[in-house]
Amino acid sequence: MTRRHSTPTPDTPPGSVPRYRDRIFDDLRHDPYQARGKYREPTVCAGCGAIFERGRWKWGEAPKGAHQATCPACARTRDELPAGVVTLSGEFFNGHRAELLQLARNTAARERSEHPLHRIMNVVETPAEAVITTCDIHSARRIGEALVSAYDGDLDLRFAEDEYSVRVNWSR
Repeated sequence: MTRRHSTPTPDTPPGSVPRYRDRIFDDLRHDPYQARGKYREPTVCAGCGAIFERGRWKWGEAPKGAHQATCPACARTRDELPAGVVTLSGEFFNGHRAELLQLARNTAARERSEHPLHRIMNVVETPAEAVITTCDIHSARRIGEALVSAYDGDLDLRFAEDEYSVRVNWSR
């Protein structure tokens, strides 16, 4: 016969679960563009016109007297430091280049309409592949998932361990 409850230890307060005070949980991904504190409200981005209000960036009209700042997406674009890199390649890509790039742009536009910081920075096309850079990891992942959903293919997602970035490779 086994016990229903474990035997309490000095680290276990009565009626609770064990505490793990010796562990330190550190954020494994470091994003240099993450704000150190809150922006003053309301704040408008000088580059794209997004508004920081009630703790998040959104689209809308800037109220008079709003503070000026640069949003993280505009800062990433200015510094040319993408958080997401999507690479499209393969024989199928060469035959359907325009369709695939339009799907990627439509997916990013849909994402950007709700989240102003989720946007495409740049699209570089070569004869063999296309490389799309994004301002965040979510847009890159969603572009890859949209391509797999519409056209199948092989999707390889690689999130960086120490930094806020992702590499998405799609081929077919």
